[in-house]
Amino acid sequence: MRTPRQGAARRGRDRRARTLPARPGTPRVPGTPPSVAVVGAGIAGLAAATALAERAVAVTLYEKRAYLGGRVGGWPTELRDGTRVTMGRGFHAFFRQYYNLRGLLRRTDPSLERLTGVPDYPLLNAGGVRDSFRHVPRTPPFSALGFVALSPSFRLADLRAMNPRAALPLLDVRVPKVYERLDGTSAHDFLDAVRFPESARHLAFEVFSRSFFADPRELSAAEMALMFHIYFLGSAEGLLFDVPRAPFPTALWEPLADYLTRHHADVCTGTAVEHIAPAPDGGLVVTSDRDERHHDGVVLALDTAGLRSVVARCGQLGDAPWRERIGRLRTAPPFLVSRLWLDRPVAPDRPAFLGTSGFGTLDNISVLERYEDEAARWNARTGGSVVELHAYAVPPDAIRDVERKRLLDQLHRVYPETSTATVVDARHEWHDDCPLFPVGGYGDRPTVRTPHPRLVVAGDVVRTGLPVALMERAATSGFLAANALLERWGVRGQTVWTVPHRGRGALLRALAASGRTSAVRGRSD
Repeated sequence: MRTPRQGAARRGRDRRARTLPARPGTPRVPGTPPSVAVVGAGIAGLAAATALAERAVAVTLYEKRAYLGGRVGGWPTELRDGTRVTMGRGFHAFFRQYYNLRGLLRRTDPSLERLTGVPDYPLLNAGGVRDSFRHVPRTPPFSALGFVALSPSFRLADLRAMNPRAALPLLDVRVPKVYERLDGTSAHDFLDAVRFPESARHLAFEVFSRSFFADPRELSAAEMALMFHIYFLGSAEGLLFDVPRAPFPTALWEPLADYLTRHHADVCTGTAVEHIAPAPDGGLVVTSDRDERHHDGVVLALDTAGLRSVVARCGQLGDAPWRERIGRLRTAPPFLVSRLWLDRPVAPDRPAFLGTSGFGTLDNISVLERYEDEAARWNARTGGSVVELHAYAVPPDAIRDVERKRLLDQLHRVYPETSTATVVDARHEWHDDCPLFPVGGYGDRPTVRTPHPRLVVAGDVVRTGLPVALMERAATSGFLAANALLERWGVRGQTVWTVPHRGRGALLRALAASGRTSAVRGRSD
């Protein structure tokens, strides 16, 4: 069967995007196909399963939930009025820099017609300051300069007070060097050293740390600097993004499940893997709550807690140092997603997505009928709105009912017209399974390869050595995990793309180098 593998990592508008071809080999596995278990059907697991199945590997995809997509999944639910709707874990932005994730989606949607662009990504401060990315140039360094010039959050006096030398590491971000330099510093302390103006701190930087569901005091400055590179100074794709036109299962994962089935993959949802053990022949035996199967390779594509749990239960996996590092991995604080079905619409000028600052625990508001067909049908039938509220990094001991009420109160403050609306129905999702990238934690994060040559790891916690993050790190690591196994069988794997792997311009790199030289001299003095 011919497959659109060439679309798997298609570059966007940025001509400096980096390509990383897979090692040479045959296009497909010859003869009897080896079998691989992919444990976890989030983005990482789906990417790995897709690359393997396309090359005639016999794939078994295990997923304990009843649905695919992991943290970007969705499931059916019924509202009080009998309406069948799809619930998920919240809004996700598909940035144009996500070359490998978008390539995965191209398997079933070559032109990405199931995605639609969000025209703006406004950010609102409780003091009334509003920022926008609509008119910010996309090409570095004009993107960062344009954001500063167009933003009311940056005042001339604040800019004069900044310490530009402390910010020089942002001009030439390279992986893994950025971790060697900044992983021992928190994002909060780094911004303090730069003397970044308080009025702009959340809007320009903390929006990235909140993407990790982490408080800036907990987040590694290296991870924040990498995000700055991906979106501002390293890529010409810009900060606007796309979103699915339909709920995640319909737009993304059900078509991909059909695609995998056509490539003879066994997609086992509702199936939990209980144990994995090395076999005498070098393979691995996977025991699920359904059966026990021998496989020639295994991809662990689990969230942080799931990875820790499996490794803790399976004492023969890896070696002691590897197991200890996995055991030290941490998860980010809990987050809350509240989706509300209202009996009347929000004001017509409300954007599809609004980032917020200073409104208590409220981090953003989505108006789903602006982009999602299911919510648009609710709006057309009832005249109401479907609104989603996010609260990131909620204290673990928070009282859930109180936090839900706080979010609703803040919605009324930001969108006053909602204070007179009746909540026809609501769904609230609490989770604490996102990885934490703590200060000094880079060394504990797993790489794709493990001490067992046929066991590989994928996910957004994985160290790839590439400038990728969030959903794109998950997709990229999934392809790299598949490639590591395919090399054993002499099969050419998946080419991947990334944003440029270093500072974009020679002048910016030279400035960053001067800062490094000064820092070395300062330590020697």
